[in-house]
Amino acid sequence: MKIRKINTKLHYWGSALIIIPFSIVLLSGILLQVKKEFTWIQPKTVKTKYRELTLSFDKILEAAISVENVGVKSWKDVKLLDVRPGKGITKIRTKDNWEIQIDNKTAEVLAVNFRRSDIIESIHDGSWFHEKAKLWLFLPAAIIMLMMSITGIYLFFKNLPSKLRKKRNINS
Repeated sequence: MKIRKINTKLHYWGSALIIIPFSIVLLSGILLQVKKEFTWIQPKTVKTKYRELTLSFDKILEAAISVENVGVKSWKDVKLLDVRPGKGITKIRTKDNWEIQIDNKTAEVLAVNFRRSDIIESIHDGSWFHEKAKLWLFLPAAIIMLMMSITGIYLFFKNLPSKLRKKRNINS
């Protein structure tokens, strides 16, 4: 009976402690699961016929600077380059979550979009709130949820034989 009492308290207090971080992880995770289905979350990747990257870094930066509403002035404004030789493009992602897709041969700007998937991912892991929230809020919530899941499964299988027996006795 002591295990049942501990388990009940764990589920009662654990669920109260983790409901907000768990809901945030759950909802943002749902959005991340469908991010390629909605261009509002993550822009579609444009494809070209040319499959090799012949551009220099100077040409890539020049293409990014040419997009006025994004505000790239130097490499300091660029978060990362995502070179896709199989699709013939390079994605320039800015620190402000803009994505510029350029042709790998001509450096022509093919698409400019705001990318929300990175913001949603930082909400999902807790870093959007504060860097320490990942380890001091979201990680403990995940551990508590894991413990609740394990004890819930334990209770389910522990009580299953008696529930089946009762059901069989009622139907007999």
